[in-house]
Amino acid sequence: MQEANRLKRLPLYLFTIMDEFKAKAKAKGMDVIDLGMGNPDLPSPPHVVEELCRSAGKVENQRYSRPHGDVEERFREAVAQWYHGRFGVSLDPKTEVLPLIGSKEGIAHLSLSFLNNDDIGLVPNPSYPPHANGVIMAGGILYNIPIGPENHFKPNVKALSREVIRMAKILFFSYPHNPTAACVNLDFYRELVDWAKGKEIILCSDLAYSDIVFDGYKAPSLLQVKGAKDGYCVEFHTCSKSYNMAGWRIGWVVGNAQILRSLEKTKSYIDFGIFRAVQEAAILALTGPQDYVKNLVETYRKRRDLFVKGMHEIGWEVPSPKATFYIWAHIPPKFSGLTSLEFAQLLVDEAGVVVAPGTGFGEYGEGYVRFALVEPEHRLKIALERIRQVLAIQG
Repeated sequence: MQEANRLKRLPLYLFTIMDEFKAKAKAKGMDVIDLGMGNPDLPSPPHVVEELCRSAGKVENQRYSRPHGDVEERFREAVAQWYHGRFGVSLDPKTEVLPLIGSKEGIAHLSLSFLNNDDIGLVPNPSYPPHANGVIMAGGILYNIPIGPENHFKPNVKALSREVIRMAKILFFSYPHNPTAACVNLDFYRELVDWAKGKEIILCSDLAYSDIVFDGYKAPSLLQVKGAKDGYCVEFHTCSKSYNMAGWRIGWVVGNAQILRSLEKTKSYIDFGIFRAVQEAAILALTGPQDYVKNLVETYRKRRDLFVKGMHEIGWEVPSPKATFYIWAHIPPKFSGLTSLEFAQLLVDEAGVVVAPGTGFGEYGEGYVRFALVEPEHRLKIALERIRQVLAIQG
């Protein structure tokens, strides 16, 4: 039995390979420090967990979620309220907010909703894998836009050919950026919206890390641009990072009502919505006290400062990001003969430290590895010492 051709088109999922390397290291008795996947290690807000437990006991919440039930409507309203408070953006909860089973699900289904086999999905490279993989799974044509330090990890859409623009239907982007932690200001979005006028290209912003910001930086929303909602603009967000609710699988997309209707139509054939108790808890997360988020950001800031300083002290120069909990690190020159996957394997085998190889985010991630600061400070110190030993031995 042969799997579908579209599955064969998908790139090798390097995180699966890293899991295999990690398993082998553990089998040898190594204490493995996993800085590979962006999987938050801190607990979800206690009051949100309590609400989940309370709501889960209600019989009416144990039935199928209804697209326009009372809980579902209140969740949409909570998202709209949260967006207005964060970005000053006004949204119609009924038509401009759509709940998702995590933003990853919605991003993949957006391509499924709009791409035909002769439509192009424009994806900066490197990028969060579902941006590109969703295009492939939908049977569309993936067009990679290389991004790197020379352009501050921003796509140069003005360099795209007329033929590519004619065939393009969606442009994905994500700032603060995963994996590079690059940031943009509102002018970047203004230029994108202006460029897209008359082109019938959906501008898809993935804003998952908007709250994880440091040093006075504030991440803007695409929808803050005047006329963005009237254009083909949508924005995805999630409770996963801001509230450490990654395993809860709840997010949303906001923006152009026409696009959201098509995405909702697609989802209606595939899923039954989100467990209503999870929605009740998410409502409390969004509308309740936000001190938890401030404390979370401060924890990540301290980890960033410790890790960046420690990397410099062991001779590995890395940037200090203004957002996300990632460190995008160029492989040290002495290891330039290794691919990012080979170097990542070396760190696991010799140091028991798991990182994400840059090519896990696209071929233009070659030469880099990504550290996810999802371990407490004392574990990060141990990881730094182990990495120092590897660098010294190999030197």
